[in-house]
Amino acid sequence: MRKDLLRILDLSAREILSLLASGAAWKRRGGRRGAPRPLVGKTLGMIFQKASTRTRVSFEVGMHRLGGHALFMSPEDTQIGRGEPIRDTARVLSRYVDAVVIRTFAHGIAAELAEVSTVPVINGLTDDHHPCQILADLMTAKERGKDLRRMRVAFVGDGNNVANSWVEAAHVLGFPLRIACPKGYEPAKGILDEAEAVGRGDVRIVRDPAEAARDADVLYTDVWTSMGQETEGRARLAAFKGYSVDSALLRMAAGDAVVMHCLPAHRGEEITDEVLEGPNSAVFDEAENRLHVQMAVLDKLIKH
Repeated sequence: MRKDLLRILDLSAREILSLLASGAAWKRRGGRRGAPRPLVGKTLGMIFQKASTRTRVSFEVGMHRLGGHALFMSPEDTQIGRGEPIRDTARVLSRYVDAVVIRTFAHGIAAELAEVSTVPVINGLTDDHHPCQILADLMTAKERGKDLRRMRVAFVGDGNNVANSWVEAAHVLGFPLRIACPKGYEPAKGILDEAEAVGRGDVRIVRDPAEAARDADVLYTDVWTSMGQETEGRARLAAFKGYSVDSALLRMAAGDAVVMHCLPAHRGEEITDEVLEGPNSAVFDEAENRLHVQMAVLDKLIKH
């Protein structure tokens, strides 16, 4: 496994499955006394240029459970907010901490940080990729009895960073993925091409949500307007009309389909309350699994 985790394509299928197994082991141990603490004396630097609930809390709690310490840094608290180049920040942090999580806008910022840093860099979210979220999603699907090599996944909504990471996961693991989105809202072509070069998955872009959802084992959605796109909100509401994951769409999927959403959700837009709170929903298990699989990532990257 390479020293950084910036995107799903940084991982092989074997490495993904190993991280999921490790995450499941950390979940079984819980936070009880006597659990292993392999990162005692280690520090995680956390650069957050985007607001966060699940990413921040799960990484801080995970680092604590592993015996280490997490240091949160916002633009207002650091020289990054005053224009210090990211490469200078990387050089300094590499001398202080044992790993860095970055949650930012342009993916190039995370890539530059990783290029210069001498300690592992983990992508906590960029505009193009959200690898830790997809690892948690895969862990949740596996818990629900899905075959990660063969499950049918339907992603309904915007071709955003989460969709991009699903595309990469489909090609690395080899499962079929259908993405239903309006024209002009597809996943990035460059990412589709890079993932396809892996050559294992069956990824198709469709316009009809029902076509994507038919017989799906996993039915996934995300907000239609991501952070930084707020000015497009009204146009996006119009573009995505008819793309809501509701009970009618869920009936198109397999009877035991798992409904997922990376949160926060705009209830009544991309997903209805009835589905999010219904028996097929794994949304809050999925959120919890961010903690466990990220513990596996931290343990692997920092210890090795």
